[in-house]
Amino acid sequence: MLWIMRFSGFFSAAMLMIILSPSLQSFPPAEAIRSSYLEFNLRQSVRPSLSDSQSRFLFRRSPTYRNADQCSLSYSKFSDRVGVCDPSLVHVAITLDFEYLRGSIAAVNSILQHSLCPESVFFHFLVTETNLEAVVRSAFPQLKFKVYYFNPAIVQNLISTSVRQPLEQPLNYARNYLAELLESCVRRVIYLDSDLVVVDDISKLWSTNLYSRTIGAPEYCHANFSKYFTSRFWLEKRFSGTFLGRKPCYFNTGVMVIDLVQWRRAGFTKRIERWMEIQKTNRIYELGSLPPFLLVFAGDVAPIEHRWNQHGLGGDNVKGSCRNLHAGPVSILHWSGSGKPWMRLDSKKPCPLDSLWSPYDLYDHSH
Repeated sequence: MLWIMRFSGFFSAAMLMIILSPSLQSFPPAEAIRSSYLEFNLRQSVRPSLSDSQSRFLFRRSPTYRNADQCSLSYSKFSDRVGVCDPSLVHVAITLDFEYLRGSIAAVNSILQHSLCPESVFFHFLVTETNLEAVVRSAFPQLKFKVYYFNPAIVQNLISTSVRQPLEQPLNYARNYLAELLESCVRRVIYLDSDLVVVDDISKLWSTNLYSRTIGAPEYCHANFSKYFTSRFWLEKRFSGTFLGRKPCYFNTGVMVIDLVQWRRAGFTKRIERWMEIQKTNRIYELGSLPPFLLVFAGDVAPIEHRWNQHGLGGDNVKGSCRNLHAGPVSILHWSGSGKPWMRLDSKKPCPLDSLWSPYDLYDHSH
């Protein structure tokens, strides 16, 4: 409850505090972090210092987050190195780009703050721009992470126009290639969008039982599933027939637990690419990277509690639209949609729930 008391000035409604209280708890520190295993896998040369473009993004250094006594990590007390293949690690993948960098840094900060074992979280950052490692390193000097360069040319010719231009960015499609980008020893990964904060222990999401399915995500079966595809899709059986024998439900791809072993075995990247190729010539959907995931996985998703993706806080595609939380406990607050909390806070036009994001913001306003 200390977290809520510290930031109680942000909340005007007592009911909101009651809803959030089960999951907004920090964990007591125990041992000092010993490791700062930092690997860099960019396929282009990178300068060690911050570039001029990076100087726009100066972040305060995060607190030192420590493991509790009961945490296990397979490294020696006399070594500061933990390999990415260590079986005790929790793997989290997040994209990094200049437009959403502030959100990504806040997401990482929130994960560490609420983890019982923050030393055991390994971050896989997907980028299309170089020189972002130094920004992460400056904010989280002891973070375990690796940076992976995603070549935009891989999907450039597969991307179709969408209802919002940001949805057309190649980095939005990097999640389709996690199985190829990450080391083969990484068998499972949590993929998270950059516009969310985690207010619960990420290891709870990591331990989700996928029941032999490839991905797990909160499903929303009450949503109008048909609206995610064009009338042509539903009229032509060669397209709509893909859902025969399935009961497809909408799920948000901003929070997913992915079994990479099964993904690689079944070749799901190629299946997603095939639907993107069909879209280029037949226009079967309007949104960016979501519909191909629905076409491949909807109706075959391991259900995860809705608390793990309270999405839509960005107001969908309507600027200035403020949303309320759904009833029930909250583990992830997700500002999906066009309204991002850092932009609204800076413009002095925040929505009430944007105050729940600001405690994790490490952006240095002084420069």
